[in-house]
Amino acid sequence: MKLKRRRVSCVLPEHHETFNRLLEDPVVKRFLAWDKDLRVSDKYLLAMVIAYFSRAGLFSWQYQRIHFFLALYLANDMEEDNEASKRNIFYFLYGKNRSQIPLFHKLRFQFFCSMRCRAWVSLEELEEIQAYDPEHWVWARDRARLS
Repeated sequence: MKLKRRRVSCVLPEHHETFNRLLEDPVVKRFLAWDKDLRVSDKYLLAMVIAYFSRAGLFSWQYQRIHFFLALYLANDMEEDNEASKRNIFYFLYGKNRSQIPLFHKLRFQFFCSMRCRAWVSLEELEEIQAYDPEHWVWARDRARLS
């Protein structure tokens, strides 16, 4: 008889708290409101942001708006095939000033390295992240409901 081993998530309550704090940022709020079709920020991509926060190993007070967008960009890199949607992240961060994009990519690479290059997140882990606070409003951002 084999026992199924349950993986214990490395996502801590402080990662959820950090995520919630960043959701209150005015630029993040505006971005999420803009993404009405949920192409860049559906519930799974947002759950990946929390997973990435847990993997990056920063203290919760160190996370800033840029980390939210770095993690969201990486999640889109992993799961979506839409360059235009990812470019919209730049627009919300920098407006028409494209000179900051190389710095963004440098920070994205550093963030990815801080996660020990582990960008894939299992569906089980995403569901576990959402189950931490199942009534949270971001988990209603489901593309299947839009159809």
